[in-house]
Amino acid sequence: MLEEVEGWLRTRSWSVTDRPLHRILAAKRASGSSVSVVLPALNEEETVGEIVAVIRHDLMRQAPLVDEIVVVDSGSTDRTSEVAAAAGARVVHRDDVLPRIPAVPGKGEVLWRSLLATEGDIVCFVDADLREFSSDFVTGIVGPLLTDPDVDLVKAMYDRPLGGAAGQGGRVTELMARPLLNMHWPQLAGFVQPLGGEYAARRSLLEQLPFPVGYGVELGMLVDALHLVGLDALAQVDVGVRRHRHQDGQALGRMAAAIYRTAQLRLARGHLIRPALTQFERGEEGFEPRTYPVDTEERPPMIEIAEYAARKVA
Repeated sequence: MLEEVEGWLRTRSWSVTDRPLHRILAAKRASGSSVSVVLPALNEEETVGEIVAVIRHDLMRQAPLVDEIVVVDSGSTDRTSEVAAAAGARVVHRDDVLPRIPAVPGKGEVLWRSLLATEGDIVCFVDADLREFSSDFVTGIVGPLLTDPDVDLVKAMYDRPLGGAAGQGGRVTELMARPLLNMHWPQLAGFVQPLGGEYAARRSLLEQLPFPVGYGVELGMLVDALHLVGLDALAQVDVGVRRHRHQDGQALGRMAAAIYRTAQLRLARGHLIRPALTQFERGEEGFEPRTYPVDTEERPPMIEIAEYAARKVA
């Protein structure tokens, strides 16, 4: 491992216990910063309500750390919006944010639009499918941004069990993202969960980043942030264990292809590889091919969007 990364692991990798809540709250008061929590959601009625309720109870009622919780619904067909609202979140529908630009499917699209739907100086993203959720996920990744002005982006790190096996989750991370980062962006090799959906960043950084609209958003954000602010402005915090639903192998294959495409665009900024993935499913006449596009559209930095710039001026 690079000597620079070894040093980064010593100085920019922490535990949630390193910053007690009272210290984080004092730093928030001193800085005058506001904190927004964003949950991108698509058919998450089983889990979104508990996550919102825990954050509201622990970090709004008992301790004034979070200023707003926004659930951005990207077209759910279940009761995600109703459950989230009943738990106390402000629910925003993806298509209602920046309606002059037609929305496309994808997690990155939702995260990008959330910048226009929130006000916080610090924006904290939390996936809406987490089970046994703890507010440590929020305090862990927001804490360094409030206590250390040199830190701009913080990723959560955690164990990811798969079934009854410890550490076997995160298959796309181990098979695709980690090899890519180690080979092409070795400065980022120290991130334990580079694709994890729980991270927080300063708005001043997020608004300058392009957002891949799909599964490549987390890898793209790490690479672009490295180039923009440097490794020492990035950090990670151990928050324990992350439990969530797991996707099947073919869905993971499509995710991996989209992540590879995101990396390839950053390596070459060109179309050097066929942006499609063919998989096989057994049908009545044997194995049948199914081809999926994996080219990844990217949204420009939000600071370039007229409506966002006008809001900042106002």
